Amino acid sequence: MSATDQIMPTPAPLPMRKQAFDRVPVRHPVKLKKRLPDLLWRVAAFAPALLVTLLLSVAIGRRFAEGGVTFAEGTVIALVAITFIWVSLSVSTVLVGITRRLLNPCVTRYSRVRGSTQNVALLVPIYNEVPADVFGNASAMLKELAHGPKKDAFTLFVLSDTRDEAIAEQELHALSALRATAPRGVDIYYRRRAKNTDKKVGNITDWIEGWGGAYEAMIVLDADSLMSGAAIRQLAHELAAHPEAGLIQSFPVLIGAETLFGRMQQFSNSVYGWLLAEGLATWYQSEGNYWGHNAIIRTKAFADSAHLPYLRGRRGKEDLILSHDFVEAGMLRRAGWAVRFMPRTGGSYEEAPQTLIDYALRDRRWCQGNMQHLRLLATRGFHPVSRFHLLQGAVAFLLSPAWFALVVIWSLISTMPEQALDPIHAANPFYPVWPKDQPIDGLIFLAFIYTMLLMPKITGVLALGLRRRTRDDYGGWFKFVGTGLLEIVCSVIYAPVLMVQQTIAVVFAALGRSKSWTPQVRQNSKYTWAQTLRFHWVETVVGIAMAAGILTGTVSIWLAPIAFSLTIASPLSMLSGAKIRNRALRLNSPQCLREPRVVRRARAERARMTKVLEAANNAPDTPAIAAE
Repeated sequence: MSATDQIMPTPAPLPMRKQAFDRVPVRHPVKLKKRLPDLLWRVAAFAPALLVTLLLSVAIGRRFAEGGVTFAEGTVIALVAITFIWVSLSVSTVLVGITRRLLNPCVTRYSRVRGSTQNVALLVPIYNEVPADVFGNASAMLKELAHGPKKDAFTLFVLSDTRDEAIAEQELHALSALRATAPRGVDIYYRRRAKNTDKKVGNITDWIEGWGGAYEAMIVLDADSLMSGAAIRQLAHELAAHPEAGLIQSFPVLIGAETLFGRMQQFSNSVYGWLLAEGLATWYQSEGNYWGHNAIIRTKAFADSAHLPYLRGRRGKEDLILSHDFVEAGMLRRAGWAVRFMPRTGGSYEEAPQTLIDYALRDRRWCQGNMQHLRLLATRGFHPVSRFHLLQGAVAFLLSPAWFALVVIWSLISTMPEQALDPIHAANPFYPVWPKDQPIDGLIFLAFIYTMLLMPKITGVLALGLRRRTRDDYGGWFKFVGTGLLEIVCSVIYAPVLMVQQTIAVVFAALGRSKSWTPQVRQNSKYTWAQTLRFHWVETVVGIAMAAGILTGTVSIWLAPIAFSLTIASPLSMLSGAKIRNRALRLNSPQCLREPRVVRRARAERARMTKVLEAANNAPDTPAIAAE
């Protein structure tokens, strides 16, 4: 490793205490207080979801029971219960979020009390990323911090695990440009590891064990993360004001989308996501979750309680925990530290995949890690809500094969004739027995599904549309609601394709055939028709088979929309990467129409960094780093 690969301050080691999943560590002495309202909020979130699921399952079970419940019918009841509990929970969480907003409409922080001054490290772990984008975002954040109160000291660390030597050379040139234009009094450091042992987990661990002792807190950022100066300072303020807090997570809003699929995600995140986030924060309380970035962490608490052990894998092999963030949050809470979620912070941003294929590839990578969470549900000392987070992370992917199985079985049994009442057929446990006078209507079932799935979206549009500023940005109610309806239509069309892709991800993870843990594709990838057809051949085949079944009467006609989407999966995938302009009814989010200052600044800094690196490429003999 060359000298320029290690531009770091004087070491300040902070040992990472070894942890185990089969024993509870020494707990943090500060006791977290629980109040009756906290319990009531959780009851308000979970009780309606359980009740709706129970009533629906009982109603379907009673109709089946009139002729005797067969194996296929029992499977349908079980799948309905499994899938609808999560759908119902999302609806009840949104309703809790609305209620909380009505009760506390203007509250944006937990405490007005100011804690002691802190040294805060801004950590940017990177792996073969685009240097101009990473360092451009970093420059924008540092310039944001230069304006405003100077109560805490902030230091930037770019922690590189880059394996590509050409990209590593560009990182050094970008670092030189960043240090040359950074605000006075801000220290900027860079470290590139010789070996990227344990990936991001090992990268953060290496920093803590080498330099973490000098910093009370660390804000972990992704390569595409962007935070305003106000958001960074508020996270630091809240951590200092709450000595019992080990981690505080902000709510990242999606930005930078230029394609149809990217704008769908961005609009959904900004218009519907804020209510869901509000509801989650209400019942999370001190048992929140960690999403791996845009969060502040108490460095000593993390070092003492969140050093991840390996999982015992196949043939005794030690497996690295890939989706580490959920587990680290559970370990912090296990040690007695509060893990909080602050959805009203504002000024926290990230980017998302721009095409359907890139989104599906990211899901396969996440699925591989989230499936590991099932093996950690019995971990000693975890809080019940922490276990729920782990389960929810896995279920987020397992729901897709469950929905797929439910759709297939329901479509088959809903088209079977009433002759099933014949005693000969009744002997077959796989054959449903329908009551003659009360046939189950597939349309009613489908309508109920879409009502539950779309309710959070519709609620979000109406709630945000009540804000005059939002309506004015869009040019009035008509254009805002029209944009919301367009996003809903696009989501409905793409949902079956995503369902099959997540089912594929689960199958690959179960078979151990998941690909290596690769960086997320953040730019708009260009895929050829041949690549797209190969990627979506499963959906296409399933869609054609369903369409044939509908034509022959063996599959319910109400599944025609799903069959249609699957059949044209490849054209939909190509369409997902089409760039759209910032005009009315083009899936603009509020961030597009009223762009935040830090986003504008980041775009300008990225462009500047791009020119710097282009100039450096044309002058290869120019030293990357000025003499220290």
